[in-house]
Amino acid sequence: GEVGAALTRHQDVSKVSFTGSVPTGKRIMSACSDSLKKVTLELGGKSPLIIFEDVNMRNAVSTAMLANFFSQGAVCSNGTRVFVHRSIAEEFTAQLVERTKKLIVGNPMNDDTKVGATICRMQYDKILAYLDVARAEGAEVLCGGGAVTPEDPELAGGLYIAPTILGGCTDDMTVVKEEVFGPVLSLLVFDTEEEVIARANNTHFGLGAAVCTDNLSRAYRVISKIEAGSCNINTYNAYPSVLPFGGYKNSGIGRELGAECLNYYSQTKAVYVETGDPWCPFE
Repeated sequence: GEVGAALTRHQDVSKVSFTGSVPTGKRIMSACSDSLKKVTLELGGKSPLIIFEDVNMRNAVSTAMLANFFSQGAVCSNGTRVFVHRSIAEEFTAQLVERTKKLIVGNPMNDDTKVGATICRMQYDKILAYLDVARAEGAEVLCGGGAVTPEDPELAGGLYIAPTILGGCTDDMTVVKEEVFGPVLSLLVFDTEEEVIARANNTHFGLGAAVCTDNLSRAYRVISKIEAGSCNINTYNAYPSVLPFGGYKNSGIGRELGAECLNYYSQTKAVYVETGDPWCPFE
């Protein structure tokens, strides 16, 4: 828009921070290059959540729900690609579907509401379109899968989408590759650690990631190989303000939060003070 264009081009603006889509972020970075402004970008994500076979099952299911349904799924770092070890996939899926079906969709001012309305009609339509494509490409809707009308008649005109779990997903599906930005969880099955690391990294994004396992040695080993900037172990979307937040690849440049954030909002000045006679080889 006009305001954004003016800010990115104005000579008196020395720093621009942007949170939003990858295409818009790239345009902002390009516009800022004319005046060599500092830029930090926190862009989209398609983050992996890896569930190994040795987990506490209830905690792992809780983590998957945190990674997908908080704030109606409108969280850029959400772990929407949920990779589950084949040996526990059936039990994990059953518990996940059972608990997800119990989530109450409605007025967020009510204490028992867990999922509210989508932010606008454009995003609502976009999410529903992704679900249509997912079905067409072979995904199985295990719960949710479309619009829902809350019981409260005052909410009848709202833009509500049921928390959705898609089974039978493959890495080449559109819903697995692209950011949906809604309450849509894609389940994928894996067999080996090496395999799931390669598949988790097979994306242009790199914002968030998480590993669930009772083996901390494996957790550290795997998370160190995941190409993402903001990671969790045995939980999701836990980003305290002391930790820098940001992504790899197309998920952004720079970091917000933490002490490191200050580097992107300041400039370094070097000053040397001579307290004696300056050294000089010239007569």
